[in-house]
Amino acid sequence: MDHLLPKSLGQASFDAGIAPALTVAAGGGERIGFETDDAVYAQLHERGSLDKVTATINPVTGPLYVEGAEPGDALQVTVHEIHLKDHGWSVSLPGAGALADRMGERSFTRRIPVGERVQLTERIDTAPRPMIGCIGTAPATGTGSTIMPSFASGGNMDLTDVAPGATVYLPVLVPGALLSIGDIHAVMARGESSFVAIEAEGVAVVSVDVVKSMPLRAPRVETPGEWCFIGIGDPVQESIKRGYEDMFDFLVDDRGFTREDAYVVMSALAHSELGGPTGSGEPDPLHPFTAVGAVTVHRLPKSVLG
Repeated sequence: MDHLLPKSLGQASFDAGIAPALTVAAGGGERIGFETDDAVYAQLHERGSLDKVTATINPVTGPLYVEGAEPGDALQVTVHEIHLKDHGWSVSLPGAGALADRMGERSFTRRIPVGERVQLTERIDTAPRPMIGCIGTAPATGTGSTIMPSFASGGNMDLTDVAPGATVYLPVLVPGALLSIGDIHAVMARGESSFVAIEAEGVAVVSVDVVKSMPLRAPRVETPGEWCFIGIGDPVQESIKRGYEDMFDFLVDDRGFTREDAYVVMSALAHSELGGPTGSGEPDPLHPFTAVGAVTVHRLPKSVLG
């Protein structure tokens, strides 16, 4: 690792007005560690109520300025490693997640040991599968939320695929891109029923490059076996439509498929699912979790590309 951005650089938003914490050259191969922060969960565990918490909710570390990144390009972020601390948190917040009606109005927290295994309960453990929940570049105007909604150049998408071995392509909307990363999970089920999963402090180690003249309207993730096209929209039907359209355009415009061939292949082999929630109209800092729409993930097996 060539650089470490400590969690003390945590920010409450993605914002082009925030001064860069570090500048690197595109494609230089430097590995940058982004340390993330889970102080909000520790405070909630100690104090028992979200309205007594003073720590920033879901901060992102950064931003990183990438020389050569200009609007209309894509920032290529390769995730090399994610180092976890020795514990994480499972949390239930009143009104949050699909099980809010079952969990009731009391906050619930559990400190989860993390090592070679993640100890969920006394008898159930699982292998760590660390991933980055919140990743993005700065919006051209205004600020991007670290909670919700997700936005064109990223945010709190909670994608299990943003893990070691993956490459994330993010729209560049401002000079330098201004990359920020936060919200590491030790393990998370796709869809994230609780809206928090097993949150854990850690260090995500990435390198960056720029793909010139690659205008994207939403992030894209490449894994060893798949291309994942991310739909961001409201309502959820719009998110699904946009993700499918981006996959279709990739096959036709970038890979030379006929429209008919792309249509047939997608209907047979392109699986889709929910990512994290897209957002609410005007999130209340204490009750910010009424989701509108959703982040959707549309999976194209690389095997169809030859």
